[in-house]
Order: sequence, then structure tokens, then C-alpha cells
Amino acid sequence: MPHFKYKALRKEDNESYEAIVEATDRFEVYGIVRKEGGQVVSVEEVKNDGAAAVLQGDILKPLRRVKMEDKILLTRNLGAMLNAGLSLSRALSIIKRQSKNTKLQDILAEVIQDIEQGGSLSGAMKKHPKTFSTLVTSMVAAGEEAGTLSDSLLTISEQLKKAYDLKKKVRGAMIYPSVILSVLVGVGVLMMMYIVPTLAETFEGLGTELPASTQLIMTISNILVNYTLVAFGVAAAVIVSFIMFVRTPQGKRIVETALLHVPVIGELIKETNSARTGRTLSSLLSSGVNVVQAMTITEDVLQNTHFKEVLAEAKKRVQTGTQIAEVFIEREDLYPPLVGELISVGEETGNLPDMLHELATFYEKEVEQKTKNMSTIIEPMLMLIVGLAVGYFAVAMISPIYGVAETF
Repeated sequence: MPHFKYKALRKEDNESYEAIVEATDRFEVYGIVRKEGGQVVSVEEVKNDGAAAVLQGDILKPLRRVKMEDKILLTRNLGAMLNAGLSLSRALSIIKRQSKNTKLQDILAEVIQDIEQGGSLSGAMKKHPKTFSTLVTSMVAAGEEAGTLSDSLLTISEQLKKAYDLKKKVRGAMIYPSVILSVLVGVGVLMMMYIVPTLAETFEGLGTELPASTQLIMTISNILVNYTLVAFGVAAAVIVSFIMFVRTPQGKRIVETALLHVPVIGELIKETNSARTGRTLSSLLSSGVNVVQAMTITEDVLQNTHFKEVLAEAKKRVQTGTQIAEVFIEREDLYPPLVGELISVGEETGNLPDMLHELATFYEKEVEQKTKNMSTIIEPMLMLIVGLAVGYFAVAMISPIYGVAETF
């Protein structure tokens, strides 16, 4: 299909803009621009499809993705526009025109086309599962059924932003120790390859007997110097094997179990999942999604298999008439006691979505505070690790010199 480059004026502010679209002919381009709320100034066909592909970014299409920030802005702006009285297709067209993400533009173009052909927004979104999760499509569908689509979209935006902020805080807390440990390993490797060999030659010239600690360092140094490619190849193979193992169900389970028993980290995992559970369930139930479906979607949202099992069990119990709170109270090894108590109060008062919202807000603040405190906790631990590493190296390299001095 040919590509057309057009120049148009926006009717609202009379501002000009340009774009390239794929269309069967010039008349279709005029129709596209009119639907966007613009007036065509000029249209010309782009003869070189390859050039058009470059302009549109199609060559990099497989590598493009829609970031979480784009999804947050999309749902927030769409909800606000619908509240202001704009039609769904026009609101989507405006967002498509304003978006700088070419992948999102392509998806929105398909969504708009589906809606103009009589489809629903949730149905159009379901065709793009990599961009719109089950959580989003379910809340949109519930909003469409209840006639509160704009409110549902604003709720989705809040849900996505809270989840995104929570994820950023946890990741941010892990950056500092990761950088320090990476630098420590890098410096250690450089010392083994360039400093230890020089000292080793000196020790050999002295002819003194070396302690076991010194021999260990010299052995590692010899391997890195004489078999550099093999050493790095083995290290890379070990790292890749570990990553592949972690991605298997059994490996993931083992790592998750181990992390839950690590001081500070384990509590952070529990509170993060508590916040995510509360926020997701609250958003879904507030949007009109039934309890069983909300449990299923929340189970999909959670990444940790231990917490997924609790939601799966809660879903089974709910279908038999049991209260949700009972399952969470039974699993206080994963969910803090407050979770079960607040859910129980919510069920008794008929105010479960609001209680879940309060629960999510509480644990989001707890996670935020703990991630801030983590640097204070981790810093002395890292200093201890660095000190032990430096101390071991110093003792191993200096002790042979003292041994030689004692012989004189």
C-alpha cells in the first residue's frame, strides 16, 4: 500500500503539522485528516517505500515497545478527554497525533479503526496483549458495561502509576549495592591480572615458602593471565546457566524461597506484594469486576509464585462461599497480619475496595520508607565486604614479605 505525506492545519488552534500515512489513495488521506480534526493543506505520495519505512521507523518495528510511561499518559489523557465530552475515536486520534512513540501510534491506529467499525475499546485493546494487560482490558470492559469508562481509565492510570513507582523504588534500592559489588569484582580482576603477577615473580626470586592464602591468589592470577579467554568463558557460562536456571519454574521457586528468608529483603518482598495485591484488587473491584475474575487477574499481575498460590487458593475458597480474609489470615508467613485483618473488616462492612485501597497505600509508604533506609543498612555491609576483601588480599601479599624478613 502506498504512503502519503500530508500537511494539515488543526481546526482548534490553526497550527500546521505534517505526517506520513499508509492509504489506498489521496481521498482516504483526506478522510483520515478530517477524523483527526484537521484540514488538509497538501498531499503528496512518497514514491520510495523504503524511505517511507525509514521515516516511519518501520525498520526498527520489532525492537520498538510501548513504555509504561506511555500507557499511564494514554489512560490518563483518554479518561480526561472523555470526561470533557470528546468522542472516543476523536480522543484516541488526538492522543495518536500527540504521541511520539511510533509503536503506540500504530496500535492506536488499529484501535481507532476497530472502534469506527463498531467494536468496543476493550475488544480492540485485547488484540494487543503485549501492550494492554488483562488488568487494563478487564477494567475497560467493566467501565464500558457500567457506563463509567472515563472513571475506569483514570483508575487504570492511577493503578499503573502506583505499580510503576513501586517497581522503580525497589529497583533503585538495588542499584547502589550492584554498582559497588561490580566495581569490586572489576578491580579484583585487574589486580589479579596486572599486580599479582609482578609480586609473584618477586616471591619466586626470594625462594620463600608461601602461605595457603597467597598460593590461592597466585593460582587464580595464573588462571586469569594464562587462560584469560577460558576463564571469562567459564564465568559467562556460569552466569548464563544461573539465569536460565532461575527462569525455570523450579529455579524461580528456589530463588524466591531463598530471598523470602533474607533479612530486610524478605520483608520488602512481602510488603511489595501486599501493596500490589491490595492496589490491583481495589482497582478491579471499584471498576465493577466480579471478585473471582479480580482474583484471577491479580494472580496474573503478581510475579512471585508463593503469592500467586495464595490468590489461587483465595479464588477457590471464594467460589465455595468462604470469606477472602480467611486465606490471608492463614498465610501470615507471606502476607503481614494487617492484610487479613483489613480485608476482614472490609468484608464485614461491605467496603472491601476502600479497605484494599487503604491497605495498598499503607504498604506502598512502608516500601518507600524501607527502600530509603536500605542504603543506610546496606552501606556498612558493603564496607565490611570490601574491607574483608582488601584485608585478605593485603595479608596474603604482605605475609610472605614478613616471612622473608624473619629469616634474616
